[in-house]
Amino acid sequence: MVDLAFSTNAYTRHPLPEAIDRIAGHGYDGVELLADTPHAFFPEFANSDREATLAALDDTELPVSSVNANTAAGYYDDAPPSSFFDPSIVTDDDEDREWRIEYTKRAIEFADAVDAPAVSIGTGRPLANNPPEQAHEYLRDSLHTILDHAEEHDVRVGIEYEPELLVECTDEVLALIGDVGRDSLGVNLDLGHAAVYGEDPAEAIRQCAGHITGIHLEDIAGGRRGKHYHLVPGDGDLDFRAMFDALDDVDYDGFATLELYTYTANPDEAASRAADALAEFR
Repeated sequence: MVDLAFSTNAYTRHPLPEAIDRIAGHGYDGVELLADTPHAFFPEFANSDREATLAALDDTELPVSSVNANTAAGYYDDAPPSSFFDPSIVTDDDEDREWRIEYTKRAIEFADAVDAPAVSIGTGRPLANNPPEQAHEYLRDSLHTILDHAEEHDVRVGIEYEPELLVECTDEVLALIGDVGRDSLGVNLDLGHAAVYGEDPAEAIRQCAGHITGIHLEDIAGGRRGKHYHLVPGDGDLDFRAMFDALDDVDYDGFATLELYTYTANPDEAASRAADALAEFR
């Protein structure tokens, strides 16, 4: 049986300790912590914020499924949606890329502090003057630096692939993992992303068996090749029975985390409905 967690990125209108408490109130087995504004954006995340987070985790007795460091919107005063992944670990600007590497190291240290098994990161996009071949070189170099730090803290790093990013599908993330060749690197498998790319999410689970550091769950309208908009399970067309059967088939024993950042206006309703929809799989 797979344990269910819920990401605090649906609760960005609430302080992080309150988000943890609210998620616990909906009966989840764990919580994923957003490593970005307004929760744990590390240039502004003080020791008092960390202590308050640890106190909330202690009070609720919720384990942390992962630390979500996919975005860094806090880097910008007014971040446009198209820039949420930048600066990334493949950014052409050396100073910006180094900032993101150091930021990811802070996320790893935070994961260690809250006893999370993994940090998830995206690859960013290869933008102008940064062709994919060069971006892949930056990616490999960045990852080796990040993984050195992760291994010191006994934390794994999961690449979360996504359509239109440098690494956007199962075959590409598995090729990257094989190329880097370190056990501390795996995949944070977002099953909605697999569907939007056109993959069978259950087959993606089977392909990634042994490399999964975490699972992200959401529904997608239109199923495979559907619109990339995260929905509460049951509001779209994905086959959750097939996905949970695949997780059982590969003996996955980590968390499956609901990532419903599209419901910041009503996160409690989304968390409650998602828990009800997936109750049979818990």
